[in-house]
Amino acid sequence: MIATPESQRVLVTGASGFIGSALCRHFMAHGHDVIGTVRSLPAMLVPGVDYRIVGELGTSTAWSDKVFTGVKIIVHCAARVHVVTDYAQDSLMEFRRINTRGTKNLAQVAAHTGVKRLIFLSSVKVNGENSLSDSPIDETSPTNPQDHYGISKLEAEQALCRIVAETGMEVVILRPPMVYGPGVKGNFLRLLKIVDSGIPLPFSLVNNQRSLIYLNNLTGIIAACLTNPAAVGKTYMVSDGEDISTAQLITQMAQALEKPVRLWPCPLRLMKLAGILVGKSDEISKLLGSLCINSNKIRHELDWTPSHTLTQGLSQIAAWHHRQV
Repeated sequence: MIATPESQRVLVTGASGFIGSALCRHFMAHGHDVIGTVRSLPAMLVPGVDYRIVGELGTSTAWSDKVFTGVKIIVHCAARVHVVTDYAQDSLMEFRRINTRGTKNLAQVAAHTGVKRLIFLSSVKVNGENSLSDSPIDETSPTNPQDHYGISKLEAEQALCRIVAETGMEVVILRPPMVYGPGVKGNFLRLLKIVDSGIPLPFSLVNNQRSLIYLNNLTGIIAACLTNPAAVGKTYMVSDGEDISTAQLITQMAQALEKPVRLWPCPLRLMKLAGILVGKSDEISKLLGSLCINSNKIRHELDWTPSHTLTQGLSQIAAWHHRQV
């Protein structure tokens, strides 16, 4: 792709991850010069990306001045995310070491080397795990992190605000909900596989509401924040804008996979009890509870609209999933 006058030299941290690799592809397709920092080279390289191995994010990350040569914008995606089995002796300390102090270290070095803007991928978990269906979370909602990941992300945001005050570097903070798209892992992929297998699921009575964001919509939002002066110093809630219940999500997944919809009714209290008995209460709570986001602010201030609907996003995931099996 031939660079346009608007092209930028952008550094993406966590460039081998689910979001980071998609972001690298997006930037390359739009003519940007992309540096991708990684712990080790990924098996699948994005053509044209200048990969730099810097090791694990933390206070001792090898951020040499050469990594930032010519870079005016950083998109910080690297993070310690949720792990199924956490072997860390002090889980909160480990999240803080990587997500909080690692982010602070990156921002300090970046500001020192002349980086103009840092876009930080935070999380709605900074605001908590639940919302009322008729009262979505927005930028005025109080912070209320409920797990170590959310705590470390909030503390990283606070550290960035202090660095902005000290250095004048521009910072934009984005708080997405669950991100889905081809290559997705975690709970979303597990649910997709169950729906594809045809196993009946006990969620037909679940009438919650949850916000999601499709991967390409998220990369589009990040691209909209690269140089827009209206984004400076802002924290934005981001989502597709199509809230959906667990039962509706399963139904649309099945339709995208061209499988029959198999839902049966089970009282919610029994599912909560079952979750406790099998040690899966957190997973059940997410499937039953509501977590809605109001993303009107970024739509209005940056004139952004999603490129994909939920139906289109699920169709892309289904096509990807069929290629894997």
